[in-house]
Amino acid sequence: MSKPPNVVVAQSGGPTPVINNTLRGVVESCRELRERFGAVYAGVHGIEGILREELLNLSAQDHEEIALLRTTPAAGSIGTCRYKLRKAQEEDFERAIEVLKAHDVGYLFYIGGNDSMDTAAKVAQLAHERGVELVATGVPKTIDNDVGDTEFRLIDHTPGYGSVARYWALAVQNADEENAGSCPSDPVLVMQAMGRKIGFIPAAARLADPERRMPLLILLRESGLTLEALADRVNDTLKQRGRALVVVSEGFDVGEIGERKDAFGHTTFSSSETTVAQVVVNHLNGAGLACLGLARGNVPGTDQRGSIIHASTVDLEEAYLVGCQAVSIAVEHGSGYMATILREPGPGYRVRYDRVPLRAVANSERSFPAAWIAPSRTDVTEEFVDYALPLVGSDWPSVPLVGGLQRFARLKPVFADKMLPAYVPQGYRS
Repeated sequence: MSKPPNVVVAQSGGPTPVINNTLRGVVESCRELRERFGAVYAGVHGIEGILREELLNLSAQDHEEIALLRTTPAAGSIGTCRYKLRKAQEEDFERAIEVLKAHDVGYLFYIGGNDSMDTAAKVAQLAHERGVELVATGVPKTIDNDVGDTEFRLIDHTPGYGSVARYWALAVQNADEENAGSCPSDPVLVMQAMGRKIGFIPAAARLADPERRMPLLILLRESGLTLEALADRVNDTLKQRGRALVVVSEGFDVGEIGERKDAFGHTTFSSSETTVAQVVVNHLNGAGLACLGLARGNVPGTDQRGSIIHASTVDLEEAYLVGCQAVSIAVEHGSGYMATILREPGPGYRVRYDRVPLRAVANSERSFPAAWIAPSRTDVTEEFVDYALPLVGSDWPSVPLVGGLQRFARLKPVFADKMLPAYVPQGYRS
């Protein structure tokens, strides 16, 4: 009896607090089907690891360490990348197929956002053209919630978003307490949220105060407000409430800030010469506030996507189950699909796990629905709150501690033997 084909799982793009629980879902589901799957390898740092033939043996890991992936945030366990396989990089595509063939890989699971789904779709197509039996399956993740369509028919939400939404709900709660105490000297606090130019993350600030008791202004890129109009809204709030909390998207249009782009072509605002929040603070203080004191800024960084303490328990469960669903899809339906989460109609929050064609989501970019922006253009509607609130969960995640410190998964550096000559990805050649 021939051995079952091996598996490679990889991920790319920005990490999330729950991405490793999706990885765990893939690994544990494959382990349960030993007659179908051989060894499970991880491409270290995504497609780059596949190209470099750096394949970490996940089947050789202790079961306890795999289980600890549940509450290990971000991408430190197997790494991620922002390397894009472009159409002209024929050598990269051929190399990827060579590596998969050399290691008897019959299944590829690629965890990521829209660009990652494009990578999985391209590798699957080339394998088919070369007569290689490869089942390629996409597994969604992104904190931005920008994968799919604005009708939410392809996917309702992506694993990772619920946890970052919860982070912002809790952060705004705490910021409101701080601002209430310090407002005589610091009446305005400007907080910048991740999410590039798509408003799902800053919109989540409203989840801290669905009854609208806080002096909270939410500024999405999609709102179209100018800095001058923003200053007027802040001063109106100061006249009414004496203080103001401002949550602004990192992609809010304030003019030139020295933006830089990553390999996917996306703007990386955290690498820019200045920040949107700083520009807003400078403008407010320069224009003058309608009360004594100054505006100050707060720019959370990658902790928004790297804190397991703030993770949503709903998000954790769904991240795991969508990984399990990807394995089921690969077995039952073959290549060319992405696992998806769809919300069931009716009262209460219920989801089902399904599949959509990879090509339907590859390079897609869902925008924040215009109907969810309030007429004031400094808030979101109840429809958004109804959509997002179930995603943040109602309890704290249980995170194991050792000596007062979080116990994360620590995988052993057990790699597959290299069978091919060393290779430098085309994108890194001078």
